[in-house]
Amino acid sequence: MDQNSIIKIHVEKPEKFKGSDFRRWQQKMLFYLTTLHLSNVLTDDSPSPPTGITTAKGTTPPSEAHLLEHQRAVETWNTNEYNCRNYILNALDDSLYDIYFTMTTAREIWESLEKKYKTEVAYSKKVVIGKFMNFKMVDTKSALEQVEEIQVIAHDLEVEGMGINSNFLVGSIIEKLPPSWKNFKLYLKHLTDDMSFEQLVLRIHVEEDNILNEKADANSLEPSTNSVGEASTSRKKHNNKKGKQGSKNSSKDGKNHGPNKKNFKKNSGSCNVCGKIRNNAKD
Repeated sequence: MDQNSIIKIHVEKPEKFKGSDFRRWQQKMLFYLTTLHLSNVLTDDSPSPPTGITTAKGTTPPSEAHLLEHQRAVETWNTNEYNCRNYILNALDDSLYDIYFTMTTAREIWESLEKKYKTEVAYSKKVVIGKFMNFKMVDTKSALEQVEEIQVIAHDLEVEGMGINSNFLVGSIIEKLPPSWKNFKLYLKHLTDDMSFEQLVLRIHVEEDNILNEKADANSLEPSTNSVGEASTSRKKHNNKKGKQGSKNSSKDGKNHGPNKKNFKKNSGSCNVCGKIRNNAKD
């Protein structure tokens, strides 16, 4: 099996075009047709018939060999045209297939699709520009993950023919860093040497690791702080409990309070001998 056959087997057939994301579908379809050696019919004209050789004595008609070669080229062209047209049609959704089936050549279908969805392409450019300009990094997500999102948008700009300068991309990412990275942002701005995108990503990676390590260290200290607070609270509760118990015991001993009302009532009354009122204080 030759290399071209291996490529054809492993090339994935594009999904059917349903009317959106035309640029992506078009690129995939063009690559697919190229691996099948059919894309030339989208740009080239069919082979022209051979002409005779003109000399001083007149024009000599083409030879039989030239005519035979031309006939073979036309047959190959017609086969490629037929296959290319049907590959494109079969890559369209049924609703679009019915519209473009009436067109006779692959180029006619291809150019008609481009013309119709050109507005969508222009709109997608504005959307990608808006995504890049309005993207703001936040503290609640990983900075590296957000840089990757910006990189994807930058790639989309390049696909749309609006690739941005490397220094501009680096400067834009620095400006979009999260609010808590203010000091690091100032540090990067004061660097005099230009940075590549890869160097910036490396610096952000190191800084994010440092931030995570500092948070981990801070969290590891919290349990000991809480235990100290809990111990202090426990001592306070113990002292309060002890104080209450001491106060209760004092009441039982009668040292800190007046006469026991129960005993006073029990001992009060008149004397059985003299008839006078008994005085408990004196007794």
